[in-house]
Amino acid sequence: MPTKHALIVEDDADIAALVAVNLRDIDCGATVATNGLEGLRQATEGEFDVIILDIMLPGLSGIEVCRRIREQRVSTPILMLTSKAEEIDKVLALDLGADDYLTKPFSVRELLARVKARLRRSAPDKEPGFAGATAPIRFRCGALELDTELHRVSVAGRPVELTAKEFALLAQFMRHPGRTYSRTELLDQVWGYSYSGYEHTVNSHINRLRLKIEPDPAQPTYVLTVWGVGYKLTDEAPVC
Repeated sequence: MPTKHALIVEDDADIAALVAVNLRDIDCGATVATNGLEGLRQATEGEFDVIILDIMLPGLSGIEVCRRIREQRVSTPILMLTSKAEEIDKVLALDLGADDYLTKPFSVRELLARVKARLRRSAPDKEPGFAGATAPIRFRCGALELDTELHRVSVAGRPVELTAKEFALLAQFMRHPGRTYSRTELLDQVWGYSYSGYEHTVNSHINRLRLKIEPDPAQPTYVLTVWGVGYKLTDEAPVC
């Protein structure tokens, strides 16, 4: 039995079959949905380790599926597939909460590498933003707590569901409270160098992170904006 399971939302039967067959090589099974509505239902009702989501789908576009998945607080990593080269698709997918993307045609080797990177969320201390970590660590800032072993975040004891990127972003801040990061530095540390030029994506993830962890997102007490520079985690433990 595979130890991991992927949801493939792809209306091209040949591509879906190709992806499913090759996922077996990394011990990952697959369920296939052939349209956006079915993909959304499976993603929100099922248990998956990664979602491979095409942008161009019948019934409901992949962009809309991604948006609704994140609206329902499903934190499963999402890898978007697109046959378009337009920058707007990639930007929109990342802004809506996708963790990665590939443009068709893609190599199977690259696809598997990207999927394996997303599956490593089950070992978050080895994700980008955890470079050099060798043991599980717990962090606390006021009522905000983060546990790398359990991949768990809570505020005043209340569990908070974060996506893989939101978790890695928060962990980067909590490892270095008080340190200010530029958007470019956060892209390098959390997303990787291949995302150079997507600084606005950092803003979108910061906004979503604040909605989940801040008592008042309009007046954040944990993740602070340093105007003209970037963002930092407060070096003072806020009272909640």
